[in-house]
Amino acid sequence: TLSKLGKNIRKVLGKKKERMLGKDGAPIITFPEFAGFSEIPDEDFLNVVTYLTSIPSLEAASIGFIIIIDRRRDKWSAVKASLTRIAGAFPGNLQLVFVLRPSRFIQRAIADIGIKLYRDDFKMKVPIIMLNSVSDLHGYIDKCQLTRELGGTLEYGHSQWIHHRTAIENFAMTVKTTAQMLQTFGTDLAETELPNDVQCTEDLLSAHTDHHSKLKDELKLAVKQGATLLTCIREPVTRSANSKLSPDELENVATVERLLAQLDETEKAFDQFWTRHHLKLEQCLQLRHFEHDFREVKLTLDNLMEAQAGFSDVGDSVSRVEHLLREQKQLEEKGQVCKAQTLALHGEQLIQNNHYAVDSIRPKCVELRRICDDFTNETKKKYDILGKSLELHKQLDKASQWCEAGIYLLASQAVDKCQSQEGAETALVEIEKFLATAKEHQLSNPKEFYNQFDTILTPEIKILQKLEDVQEMFDKRQVSLKKLAAKQTRPVQPVAPHPESSPKRASPKTTRPAGVGGPLIFASRYSIQYYSTPYFFSFSHIINELIETERVYVEELQSIIEGYASEMDNPSLLHLIPSMLQNKKDILFGNLPEIYDFHNRIFLKELENCIENPELLARCFLKRKEDLQIYEKYCQNKPRSEALWRQCGDSIFFQECQRKLDHKLSLDAYLLKPVQRITKYQLLLKEMLKCSKNSEGTAELEEALATVLDIIKSVNDSMHQIAITGYEGDVGELGKLLMQGSFNVWTDHKKGHNKVKDLARFKPMQRHLFLYTKMLLFCKKREENTDGHEKTASYSFKNSLKMSTVGITENVKGDNKKFEIWYNGREEVYIIQASSVELKNTWISEIRKVLTGQLEACRGKTQCDLMMLPSFCSCCLTFLAVKNSLSASVSPPLPSPPLFLSFFSFSYFTQARKQLIQFESIYFYFFL
Repeated sequence: TLSKLGKNIRKVLGKKKERMLGKDGAPIITFPEFAGFSEIPDEDFLNVVTYLTSIPSLEAASIGFIIIIDRRRDKWSAVKASLTRIAGAFPGNLQLVFVLRPSRFIQRAIADIGIKLYRDDFKMKVPIIMLNSVSDLHGYIDKCQLTRELGGTLEYGHSQWIHHRTAIENFAMTVKTTAQMLQTFGTDLAETELPNDVQCTEDLLSAHTDHHSKLKDELKLAVKQGATLLTCIREPVTRSANSKLSPDELENVATVERLLAQLDETEKAFDQFWTRHHLKLEQCLQLRHFEHDFREVKLTLDNLMEAQAGFSDVGDSVSRVEHLLREQKQLEEKGQVCKAQTLALHGEQLIQNNHYAVDSIRPKCVELRRICDDFTNETKKKYDILGKSLELHKQLDKASQWCEAGIYLLASQAVDKCQSQEGAETALVEIEKFLATAKEHQLSNPKEFYNQFDTILTPEIKILQKLEDVQEMFDKRQVSLKKLAAKQTRPVQPVAPHPESSPKRASPKTTRPAGVGGPLIFASRYSIQYYSTPYFFSFSHIINELIETERVYVEELQSIIEGYASEMDNPSLLHLIPSMLQNKKDILFGNLPEIYDFHNRIFLKELENCIENPELLARCFLKRKEDLQIYEKYCQNKPRSEALWRQCGDSIFFQECQRKLDHKLSLDAYLLKPVQRITKYQLLLKEMLKCSKNSEGTAELEEALATVLDIIKSVNDSMHQIAITGYEGDVGELGKLLMQGSFNVWTDHKKGHNKVKDLARFKPMQRHLFLYTKMLLFCKKREENTDGHEKTASYSFKNSLKMSTVGITENVKGDNKKFEIWYNGREEVYIIQASSVELKNTWISEIRKVLTGQLEACRGKTQCDLMMLPSFCSCCLTFLAVKNSLSASVSPPLPSPPLFLSFFSFSYFTQARKQLIQFESIYFYFFL
């Protein structure tokens, strides 16, 4: 190549050595006139000729080279020297040799004689043609194949040719060097041994990736070099559309394109090899991670299995068993069963992705599954044993409380009262009812109890003996009482016992044995006969449940406020509070402190007073109806609180507070307590109503239940109301929200005498209606997802009707679930379809109340000024609506026209005679 020829060769080529293509495709090498030709060293000459013969393609070179030696200004000696050197050093296949003999007469004659004499000395197997002039040369070679120096038309720039060839040789060397680097790197990659640990694998992958990136950069530079060279060669054509590339330039373009193609093939082969190698390295890294995680998980699970095997304690009390269950839960969490299962799934995924180490991964996946199953089964067995132990000790606690209650009952039965037949019978009833509760605690058959818990009963548990002793005491008492009851004694009138004769009672807050708090705490207000009724026991049980759950509820509210809300102001925990929670305590907790203050200071104490005065229970709810409205504010804030919790509920601050409080549930569960509590009241009141049916106080209980249900409805309605969007006015000025719900709605418009139906409403519109005392709103319900959580509804405002201008038609032909709402003489009619007849009737009834209330307001006005006539007409239209659509159901009946007119003073009509005439026309047109 040219790069190997050295500076001397470039100088020789610079002396106008030329090459071109002959007519038949044979390459032409021209030796122009050069006085120093004989001074060129043989080695340099050989290198130049070798390089020139290597440029043409193999096909062109096989045809044979044509040599033109221009010696027109030289001597025969130069011709002879040139022929001798060419004959001895030309490496290619010769076809013809043309010699332009010296032009001077003497030298020409010498040349003619010399060529004849020395032809054989030149040792050329091809003919040597001696030419006298350039015109003779044109007879053999076309002018277009010859340069201007030889009388041709071929455009040829020798310096440019030298420049292009030098650049091509440099690019060829770059291609070769790059290919060698890629081959060396590929050999290194193929011979690389895969490491056995994660860190070494990561280092190797990183090193190989960096080396690959560098080689890719080298490839990009080489491609860029080739593209630049190709652009330079094609520059004449690019610069001028009329230009054409010479054969040499076309040859150069072909050479560069061939080198670029070679480079592209090399790059593709390297990329394919790298892709396979990189995949193997990544799979190796995945395998090392999998093996590392497998060893960690297996070691952890093996240690925990050993710890669990030595975990044999089943507990000796409820608290101890619950503590053991917590320890077992912590042990299960440390067991990393989920991590092991996830790791097994990951291993199976590697196998599905055709990992090269399938034979190593599959056994480990099987081992992980086996370990997880063993740990899970052992954990389940332990939970079963502890669960049975917990059930046992709860039963034992209940049995112990039952025994203590039984002993208390026997001790509380006054001996003097049992001497009468009635007293003895009452005592027997009390004992029988108490013994009946043994079935509720599964205590009626001690042997069955023993068989059920035989596996975990220990000799230290002596409750069965205590049960037998108490049962024996009851049996003896029953025998004695039956003897007393069998005696014929004078009847005793049942009266309420005097306080001094009743057993001494503990404070309501004092812990009493289960089953005792019911009958005994009411002894001062009810007769003995009352204790024997089922109503008393069930009613008292519900009251006790209400009070106990109220105490728990207050304690939970207190723990939230002290353990979470107050801790947000604790300087030592400020660094744990997320930034999005800063200064947003009121949003997260709402008015929870207000709710706690009300229940702790007022409501709980009033409920506790009902222990001895159960008839006051209903009055508590009736009295505190307005106070309980604080739940409406809490529920309205709940969506904002939940949105804030979703953003920061996972923070370390809440986890730390939960740990300090030892809560099993997170804060969001406790923030639901107020919502759950307000609904719990109505359930307990319903149960009380079932127990007190047709009894004294039933009416008050029903009223209390209606009050709570009204509060719940108000809370629910307010939750919908705050979701209204697009209403420009103040919703608070629309009066009380009476009803809200979704309906199908059609519209019918009338303008002037032309009735225009909304043709786009063949299908009903889905509208959510809000009925206020002053306005009826039509909204469109929209549901949106919030960060992957449940959908939240919003209501886009569409239209509104003033209740002072509307009328209703109760029945619509063809569908008993439809009714009409219209206004201004049916200028606009809304046909509304409810989901049921009951819902329709409820709405009609509520609307009727609003319209009737407006009519009553009109009745109460005796004087009005002239400017109030439009309002009066509006009242008339309202009255018309009521009369037409509700005439059969309005109570009291609507007044006759004279009575209706008498609502307003005569002096008013005198002042507005003209307006009155107009009104009377309207009145008699509609009413008569």
